[in-house]
Amino acid sequence: MSFTEFWLPGPQGTQFYTRTYDPSLSRDRELASTSTPGSKPKAAIVFVHGFIEHIARYEHVFSKWAQRGFLVFAYDQRGFGRTALGDVGAGETKTQAGNTGGKSNDSAYGKTSWAEQIKDIEWAVGHVRREVLHETENNTTPIFLYGHSMGGALVLAYATSLISPASSSPSSSSPLPISGVISTSPLLAQTKPAARAARWIGGKAARMAPWMLIPAEVKAQDLSHDPAVAEAYINDPLVKYFGSLKGISTMLDGGEAVLREGYKCWPVDLPLLIVHGTADKVTSHDASYNFHQKIEAHDKTYSSYTDGFHELHNEPNGVKERLIEESIAWVEARVKVEGGSGSDEKQRSSIGSGVPASKL
Repeated sequence: MSFTEFWLPGPQGTQFYTRTYDPSLSRDRELASTSTPGSKPKAAIVFVHGFIEHIARYEHVFSKWAQRGFLVFAYDQRGFGRTALGDVGAGETKTQAGNTGGKSNDSAYGKTSWAEQIKDIEWAVGHVRREVLHETENNTTPIFLYGHSMGGALVLAYATSLISPASSSPSSSSPLPISGVISTSPLLAQTKPAARAARWIGGKAARMAPWMLIPAEVKAQDLSHDPAVAEAYINDPLVKYFGSLKGISTMLDGGEAVLREGYKCWPVDLPLLIVHGTADKVTSHDASYNFHQKIEAHDKTYSSYTDGFHELHNEPNGVKERLIEESIAWVEARVKVEGGSGSDEKQRSSIGSGVPASKL
């Protein structure tokens, strides 16, 4: 599956490295029967990646979505990947205007914060609507948010920022800019939380030296049961094992705030799918389940993968394929409902098991 890559100016003038997987431009034979050049996608997916990683690690995931007729827009977040490091071993890419692009002069690894990342999601959704789908007034193409780990918590936080705390639904004059949210292994809490004293000290230090880098390793062997995934992660030049004091402090505080208070502001009409592995050693499976239970939403699904590690999209023995299929099918069902066909069910809440332990 081919993709287009651009450097695009985002909030604060930051240049973001982006990829777009457009089914109408694909040469993939599997897509030939479902999409033709210039055809409209079923929906658009805006993807937000996790801590100290980048979007190139998801090429096998995005390709499957595009093969099923979905447009995928993904970007390396500020402070990570090529947005922070430039084209490390990747050659040159082009800006939308066709000129040679690259990272902003003031971009650096780990230089990010929770509030800025939320604004970046808002920018990405708006960019897809206006510049990719070319829709301004009649927003006919659904846009879904999909985030993993840190990105999984960020998409939940973004959704809770769409309405005022005093109301559980948007006003009729302010429709939601997204049609649903997928959150896999969200960082609402760590599986083994850092000591409160260390968190307090780190928060104070972040005020004095916000961009000071500190070690922040995510153990490669904890990502997947597949040794090849760990090896690729270790040797990836775009993965660095550190973050900034402010970036880490606001990330951990932000995830906890969503679980503690933010859930109250979840739009009741916004569908949600949360997926988490029970053996995740990085982010808390229990925290994800608790968030699902606490929100008041007409359509919410919690899918638990028994013995699944942190990156279910990279798990072996058919698990990653199951996760990708579940996610795509979930969106397909809601695109049909939104388009006026399918189930008339007004409230849907489910808890399921995505894969048995014997599969891992």
